[in-house]
Amino acid sequence: MKEKYMEKLVGKYCKIVTKEPGEERASVVTGILRDVDYEDGFLMVDSDQGLGCLSITTVIAIKPASKRKKKNIKKDKEAVVGIGTLIIFIAMVLVAAVAATVIIQTSDTLQNRAYAVGKQTIHEVSSGIKIVDITGYTDSDKTHIEYLAISITPRAGSYDLDLNETLVYIEYDNLTVLSLAYQNFTDEGRLYNGRQNGSIAKEVSPNGIFNTLNLSCLTSTNYGVIVIRDADNSIVNSFGLGTNDLCLILINLSAAFPETHGLEPGEQFSGRLVPAEGAPGIFVVSAPNAFHHRVVDL
Repeated sequence: MKEKYMEKLVGKYCKIVTKEPGEERASVVTGILRDVDYEDGFLMVDSDQGLGCLSITTVIAIKPASKRKKKNIKKDKEAVVGIGTLIIFIAMVLVAAVAATVIIQTSDTLQNRAYAVGKQTIHEVSSGIKIVDITGYTDSDKTHIEYLAISITPRAGSYDLDLNETLVYIEYDNLTVLSLAYQNFTDEGRLYNGRQNGSIAKEVSPNGIFNTLNLSCLTSTNYGVIVIRDADNSIVNSFGLGTNDLCLILINLSAAFPETHGLEPGEQFSGRLVPAEGAPGIFVVSAPNAFHHRVVDL
């Protein structure tokens, strides 16, 4: 294209078709024609890629073109939230709040339950009755054991035990359950001639432990208590067996075993002292084949 009519298009937006030597396909360049240099054989075009030059020898065709207008989107244009989106958002917030409330309440309930179970487990594991000694008392003819004295104290680290809630289980020919016979106990008649009118003896008689209690209050369903060590009078005042306390549980075997009027020589039976809280004290009583004295160490 050696004709000098291209200078008429200078400053206009043009569509320029070019084809390099050796190429089969032509290419199109759009932009503003800035200048035409016939001497050097170049066109200066300001396109979207910037200002550049094209060889006049590669130009096949050139014609004016209309420039496409670009849409200018404002950067500060705010989107409008629809009412449907707002309802969905509120519903999600409500669902999350309800779920969080349920989780918090559930965790709080589980925490309180775990605390209660842990506290109860500690009571059950650490509390309990320790059996120190067991002694029997025969009849005057030394044919059978009529009464049984069990020395008990709390286990190490145990909480206070309530004797009023402590039961004695005796397993022989049948199962016998004994509870504390406190109904005969009164503040006005604690000691009478060295003996106890009720079921709890605060002091031991000089005639021995089996002459301390009023043995008539001991039946097939009741046992009595003799205080051996009680610095704070917790056993006498509130039936509480505390740390370092020591007492004797007296059981009427002649009433518990009416067929044999007590435990005969060579016989044995098992039993348990079960407190309201804590581990029970388990014992097995085996009578010797002969009773040489009325007081028998079992």
